[in-house]
Amino acid sequence: MTTAERRPAIDADLVARLVAAQFPAWASLPVRPVPAQGNDNRTFRLGEVLVVRLPSAAGYVEAVEKEDRVLPALAGALPVAVPVPVATGVPGEGYPFPWSVRRWLPGVTVDADPALDRMSLARDLAAFLVAFQRLPADGGPAAGEHSFFRGTHPRVYDGEVRAALETLRRSRSGDDGLDVDACAAVWEEALATDREGSPVWFHGDVGVGNLLTTGGRLSAVIDFGTCGVGDPACDLVIAWTCFDAAERRLFADAVGLPPPTWRLARAWALWKALVTVTGPPPDTVVGRYHRGIQERAVRAVLADPVSG
Repeated sequence: MTTAERRPAIDADLVARLVAAQFPAWASLPVRPVPAQGNDNRTFRLGEVLVVRLPSAAGYVEAVEKEDRVLPALAGALPVAVPVPVATGVPGEGYPFPWSVRRWLPGVTVDADPALDRMSLARDLAAFLVAFQRLPADGGPAAGEHSFFRGTHPRVYDGEVRAALETLRRSRSGDDGLDVDACAAVWEEALATDREGSPVWFHGDVGVGNLLTTGGRLSAVIDFGTCGVGDPACDLVIAWTCFDAAERRLFADAVGLPPPTWRLARAWALWKALVTVTGPPPDTVVGRYHRGIQERAVRAVLADPVSG
């Protein structure tokens, strides 16, 4: 999605009108926004057991149909819960996109859980990814534009990475402690690395905001809008954005993927981090928080390649 795409205004009143018009049996249920909103969708509680998700821009609309098709097949096949589609709405009330109703999944995001058992998270997340990758992939959506090219080779973003590296060289000159030459070497190594293995399921956005915990343990994985079938390297980025060295090692050992996959994973992590830290300065608390994550991720990628 480009920044030029217009984002429709989305609030609780709009959601209440959409629900009343299209699903009148739920019209009396209270609507309230969830505290932490994502970028791709706006999310609202509908009563106590339902949640409404509305794409924030046209670039995220395709994910509604994809999730409605994919998620029922995943439910019950994985070691933690995933969202369960209940209904799909159509454009209306001035809102131009299809939207979805899901079962509410209890829990808090990883970054908001003070009781989080981080070593268990590394182990539990690895178990989820291993189980996900072992599911039958025939008929799954092949990686491509719908997944923002997650599941393909990271070279698709070569131009963006080179532009970011040049920006760092030109305007920051390493004053922030980032070793630009080391970043370039990591990227070049990935470009020379071929993907290994047959295509498998990948999530595409395994981040702290899409992992729910209860009692300090991983209980659900949400937001499968970028999922597909392809190379799983993109799902390993969290090794550098969330875990410390010991947690990272436990995660890597439990995932059990080969060194070439980890070289590609480093590139995926580096791409996201570089385009973030060289982008416009964030003007919100949430934006600054996520930029901080990516600044730390660059250093973690350089300090710890994880595997060969």
